Amino acid sequence: MRNISWNKSLSVEVDEIDDDHRKLIDLFNMLSQSVAAGDSDDFIETLLEELISCTQCHFKHEERLMLLYKYRDMAGHKDEHDELMNSVNALRRKYHEQDRKLSDEDIEYLETWLTEHILGHDMRLGFYLEEVM
Repeated sequence: MRNISWNKSLSVEVDEIDDDHRKLIDLFNMLSQSVAAGDSDDFIETLLEELISCTQCHFKHEERLMLLYKYRDMAGHKDEHDELMNSVNALRRKYHEQDRKLSDEDIEYLETWLTEHILGHDMRLGFYLEEVM
């Protein structure tokens, strides 16, 4: 089982974005624990769908802030959002095609997908927003 622990290194120093990230991390941890525990397929599917849905909302939230504060790298950041959504949607399709099972590799992928985005593009956005908000 993989877990992500929220700590200061994941904070982008913008409370509303950090709040979103905490929720995404909580959902990831619940999903990881449920897969490891062998919870029902329906429960795991619901968690996966909630993680995807909350990610979409979070990305729209960030994009709204980027527009509002005229973030200079919005195009690159939005491109990464689009790539991430494409990849998680591909994981969703794979999940449905493979008898509704998530592998350890799928969970590891989701962990990397979430933490790398926070530590990369979102940190740069956070630094910018701290300056202009």
